[in-house]
Amino acid sequence: MVSTYQNPVYAFRRSPDQDATTPVHHPIIIVGGGPTGLYSALDFAKQGIPTVVLDDDNTVSYGSRALCFSKRTLEILDRVDCGQPVVDKGVTWQLGKVFFHERQVYEFNLLPEDGHERPAFVNIQQYYPEEYLVNRIQHVPEIDLRWQSKVTQVRRQGEKVEVVVETPAGAYRMTCDYVLIADGANSPIRESLGLKSVGQVFNDTFLIADILMKAGFPTERWFWFDPPFHPGQSVLLHKQPDGCWRIDFQLGAGADRNAWKQPEKVRPLIKAMLGEEIEFEFEWLSVYSFRCRRMESFIHEDRILFVGDSAHQVSPFGARGANGALQAAENLVWKLVRVLKGQAPASLLKTYDQERSQGADENILNSSRATDFITPKNRMTRLFRDTVLELAEQYPFARPLVNSGRLSVPCVYDGSSLNTADRVEDGFTPKQRVGSVCKDAPITINGEKAWLLRQLGDQFVLLVDGRNADQTVVNRLRQEPDLKVLVVDQDFVDSEGKVRERYELLPNSAYLMRPDQHVAARWRQWTVADVQQAMQRALGKELV
Repeated sequence: MVSTYQNPVYAFRRSPDQDATTPVHHPIIIVGGGPTGLYSALDFAKQGIPTVVLDDDNTVSYGSRALCFSKRTLEILDRVDCGQPVVDKGVTWQLGKVFFHERQVYEFNLLPEDGHERPAFVNIQQYYPEEYLVNRIQHVPEIDLRWQSKVTQVRRQGEKVEVVVETPAGAYRMTCDYVLIADGANSPIRESLGLKSVGQVFNDTFLIADILMKAGFPTERWFWFDPPFHPGQSVLLHKQPDGCWRIDFQLGAGADRNAWKQPEKVRPLIKAMLGEEIEFEFEWLSVYSFRCRRMESFIHEDRILFVGDSAHQVSPFGARGANGALQAAENLVWKLVRVLKGQAPASLLKTYDQERSQGADENILNSSRATDFITPKNRMTRLFRDTVLELAEQYPFARPLVNSGRLSVPCVYDGSSLNTADRVEDGFTPKQRVGSVCKDAPITINGEKAWLLRQLGDQFVLLVDGRNADQTVVNRLRQEPDLKVLVVDQDFVDSEGKVRERYELLPNSAYLMRPDQHVAARWRQWTVADVQQAMQRALGKELV
C-alpha cells in the first residue's frame, strides 16, 4: 500500500513533574491526544485555564478514520484558530445522491441557503485536523502536551484526582482538580474503573477502502443500495484530499474479516464498481463492525469527566462520531472554566451530563435507524426499504423516509434547566429557538465584511436590535462581567439583513447567547434584570 501522508513523530520529553518529591497538582489533566482532547486543551487555554494533555503514542492517528467534518464542527474549530486549515485542505461538499440498483432515486442539499462562512461539510482525513491542533498547541504555553505518556490509573482522592503515568523514563503521579477522559471508544480508563457503556452491537461487517485514483466523479456523497456491482449490499463513496477516495462496502454479517483486509480480495470488488479502465492504488484497508452505545453517566465521582468516544459511540452513517464529540467538548469546557474560576457552582457540571446525554441519544437514535434501513434484518424490512426507494424516484413524500445516514446537525437543548423560557406574548417562532446553536450571518465592521459567529467569543453575548434600544441600559450592561453586548447597526452593520431575518429581530429585541454559542434566552422587550436573571440561570445558580 502507498500513502500520501507521512505521520509526524513527536519526541518524548521528560517532565519536571517526574522529579518532584510529591505529586505536582494541575487544574486540569486531559487523557487522550485525539481531536477531542486536543481541542479541549486549546479551548481551556483560550479561557485562561492551563492543562496537561497525556497521550500514549508519539504521533497523530493512523488511517483516515473520521472523515466528514460538519459546518458546526468547523465553527467550533474556528474558535481555536484551526477551522481555516481544515477548510483549505479539505474537500467541500453539500450535495448527496442516493442510488437504488443503477438508478439515482433521490438527492439532497445540506446547505441550500447562502450567507454562511462555513460549508455544510468538509471531507478530510482525521490525521490532518489532529496535526493542525497539535501545531496550534505548540504555540500555546498554557498547554503541556506530553507524548508517550500512558495513564494507567485514575482515582478520586478527597477533593483531588490522582493520575498515574507510565513513560519511557519511568512512572510518576500527578493530581488535578478535574480529569477529562478522552481516550477513545475502547477507553482503558473507563474499563479500569469498572464503568460500562450500554447499547446495541451490530453484527454486520463493513469494509473501508481508501484508494488513490484519478476520477471525474463530482464532489458529492454517493450512496448505493443493492448496486449491480455489489448486489444485496450497500456502498458509500466520498472524495478526500490528495486524490484519495473513501469507499465503504457492506459485507454482511458472516464476512471473513481477515480475508477482506487483503488487497487481492478487495481489488476485484473495486474494479467491478469503477470499471476495468480505472487505475487505482490502495492507501488504507480496514474491516469493522460498530456499536451504538453510551455510558449511563458521563461524570464519575464528580471530578472524572468522560468526553467524546470514551463516553459514547455511534455507527459511521451520518458522520456523528467526531462531530458529536467536539460539540460535547465545547459544552463541557465553558462550564468547567466557570466552576474553576468560582463563577458557577460545581452543580453546573451536571448539565453537561444532561445536555450531552440528549445529544448522544439523538446521535445513537439516528445512527441506529440508518443502520436498520441500510441493513434490513428480515424479508419484511427489506421489502419496506426497497418499496421506499422505488417510490422516492417519483414521489417527494417518500424521500424523507430514505435513510442512508441522517447527517450530523447540532443538538438543540430543548428542556435544559439552563434555558430561560420564552414569554408567550413575545410571539417568537421556532426559527432560532432557545437551546439552539446560533446561526451565522454576513455582517460589516468598519466597512469590511465579517461574520456574526466570529464576534461571539468565550463569554455570554447579548445581541440587541439597535432600533429603539435604551443606550443608558446598553451601556450599563456593557459593564457586566462575562458579558459582551453587540448592538446591531452600532457594533456592526447587518449589511444583508440576514441577522434580523434569522433572529426575527424587531426594534429592541434581544438574544442572550451562552459561551458555547447556544441561545439561552430571547425577548421582544427586556430589562437589565431580565438579562441578569437569565445569566444566573444559565450558570446553574438556580440549581444550588
